[in-house]
Amino acid sequence: MSTTPIAIIGGTGFYRFLDEGEDHHIDTPYGSPSAPIRIGEVAGQRVAFLPRHGRNHDFLPSEVPFKANLWALREAGVRQVIAFNSVGSLQSEYRKGEFVLVDQFVDRTHGRDASYFTGSDIAHVSAAEPYCERMRNLAEEALQDADIRIHRTGTVVVIQGPRFSTTAESRWFSQQGWHLVNMTQYPEVILARELEMCYANLSYITDYDVAAKEVVGDAEEAVSHAAVIKAFSSDSELIYGAIQRLVKALPDEDCQCRSALANARG
Repeated sequence: MSTTPIAIIGGTGFYRFLDEGEDHHIDTPYGSPSAPIRIGEVAGQRVAFLPRHGRNHDFLPSEVPFKANLWALREAGVRQVIAFNSVGSLQSEYRKGEFVLVDQFVDRTHGRDASYFTGSDIAHVSAAEPYCERMRNLAEEALQDADIRIHRTGTVVVIQGPRFSTTAESRWFSQQGWHLVNMTQYPEVILARELEMCYANLSYITDYDVAAKEVVGDAEEAVSHAAVIKAFSSDSELIYGAIQRLVKALPDEDCQCRSALANARG
């Protein structure tokens, strides 16, 4: 299989891409990934696509085989990952239909298999800046002229799922100053760092979680899985346009992500 330097990971509502591509089944030490990796061409470059939840939303957030997914992409030659997520907004300035280049996360999950390093094989990667700054800068520049509003930064609180937040939890997250809520950005971003892959996240705001009145001053229908998928699908052309711009703007260059393990071991 030829080297495929860029991968797209699709989130909720983003299950299919590269219809003319070819499926590749890659076995890993951590089991099978969520779906076969489809490899095709975007903007003249080979690109791999993997739906995080499977092609039919086969995996709940806490059940996603994150380690198999990232390992399989690495085996396919991927060095840069563009991950898409559907997120809820916790702050009034982050509106539905807008994109966010997430730069920080807060982990509120539990029990997830969150590292490739166990037993005598120990490494402690830095998570101070978990998302690739080089990719984020290039992505921001590439999307400047697109017909979308994009936030260059945002902190996402990652909850366990599959349930959505209670109103009390959502209010608390908002009061902490966190901007977004999601169920799958952790441990995916950290696993990519452990494999020394560059990883950027482009989140699409589909809702205002469950405390919409506190966030936007108006009571909205409570967030639901069906509403999230509907909101994402309604703007799919924007998603695909953003992918083309990003793929064109991401040369395969070295950066500090490629040496994340240099000082991670004793």
